[in-house]
Amino acid sequence: MKFSIKSKQMVVLFLVAFLTFAPSQAVEDTQVNASSEDTALSNQIDEILNDERLDGALAGVSVRSAESGELLYENDGDIRLKPASNMKLLTGAAALETLGPDYTLTTEVLTDGSIKGKKLHGDLYLKGKGDPTLMEDDIKAFAQSVKEAGIQEIKGDLLADDTWYDDIRLSEDISWNDETNYTAAQISALTVSPNEDYDAGTVIVEAYPADAEGEMADVQVIPENDYVEIVNKTETVASDQPKDISIEREHGTNQIVVEGDIPLEGTRSRSWVAVSEPAGLALELFHKALGEEGIKVKGEKRADGKTPESANLLISKESMPLEELFIPFMKLSNNGHAEVLIKEMGKVVHDEGSWDKGLEVVEDFLQDNDVNADTMRLRDGSGMSHVNMIPANELSQLLYQVQAKEWFPAYLKSLPVAGNSDRFVGGTLRYRMGNTAAEDNVQAKTGSLTGVNSLSGYVTTEDGEELIFSIVLNSYLEGVQSIGDEIAVTLAEHNSEAEE
Repeated sequence: MKFSIKSKQMVVLFLVAFLTFAPSQAVEDTQVNASSEDTALSNQIDEILNDERLDGALAGVSVRSAESGELLYENDGDIRLKPASNMKLLTGAAALETLGPDYTLTTEVLTDGSIKGKKLHGDLYLKGKGDPTLMEDDIKAFAQSVKEAGIQEIKGDLLADDTWYDDIRLSEDISWNDETNYTAAQISALTVSPNEDYDAGTVIVEAYPADAEGEMADVQVIPENDYVEIVNKTETVASDQPKDISIEREHGTNQIVVEGDIPLEGTRSRSWVAVSEPAGLALELFHKALGEEGIKVKGEKRADGKTPESANLLISKESMPLEELFIPFMKLSNNGHAEVLIKEMGKVVHDEGSWDKGLEVVEDFLQDNDVNADTMRLRDGSGMSHVNMIPANELSQLLYQVQAKEWFPAYLKSLPVAGNSDRFVGGTLRYRMGNTAAEDNVQAKTGSLTGVNSLSGYVTTEDGEELIFSIVLNSYLEGVQSIGDEIAVTLAEHNSEAEE
């Protein structure tokens, strides 16, 4: 059969069109479904994402092989989205690389004076170097050591020195109404934690019912101090009445207002409250502890100290190693720890304990490890900022790359474990995905802000394949946490052999 010139032209045009469009379509199909045997998994995830709660929202989803890093599934994986506390995955990895798992943060007591008889002729400094695990008992131990050094009187001033970092207390995108919440505690190089969750820069305020109706509630502060002022506007009401107690710090002050009704013989109300200028609280506790040891301070109590280079070290206390600190940091998603690590990295690498220099260290770490920081916007270490933007594909790429690091076991151990009721194992996932294939299987970092929910980590499928996933959901109006959980469970249940 012979072709006419017109027919030959049509064939040429068809071939040109095929060669132009077919390869790009094939690449697109490969990106979404790495192989035909993954089609069923892709369809399952697509169906989960076809949820009306995501109408008008954004869903960045990325699934990789933990062995090869091959992208097995993605949905808007390159779209920049708010990560919430998934930002801590970046901060934590950079900190372990830059500082090392054995790194500790210290607090020091120094003097620029001399001891003559039982008197210290000079000033005494409490110098912080970022330790978020400093507690009242540690400060009491400092006071005991001062006494053991033979000092019964300090002729000079008692000063707090928090100059190890800069004096910017809050990252730039913290909202006004978050400033008094423990999740946005001020960042200082000298700070105290009220308990072993190590929410540095906060106090715990508890309200208990009085013994009789009409009386004010019994309000207690941990640690007990005069640095914060309690304004008690509560009333104990009949036992059959509802409890309605609010605990709020007045903005710009350290005045904490406790108000409302608490029923007779009812349960306590408890809240963590961020303190304004937390170095002042540490100083207050140190002054109090010295007094309890019978040590008099003749000079002033000042929170603006800068220790002279010539000062002599009397006492120091180291924090737990970084790999141990990562348990409360990542399991409980401690925002303050993330910001301290950012400033510490800036101090160590650039001799400037600031957000700008610390985030520069994070970006350099990402670029050095084949994670594209150029496509991100990083504004803090914790993920509290609504201006952070990270694609899901880059989060999963980070989780792939860090597997080769010597410190990876500590990193992995710090991630919350789905459905494990132990608070320092399950962490923020302890009440999620229980009695599913994900229980004690999924190890992942959670994240939550208004309109933001994220979950990124590791999972082993039913047939033993190890996968990495990142799920970042943005701009929704109704709660979508269950959608991320459903995807994680689907990955845990996946069995490619059963599909063949």
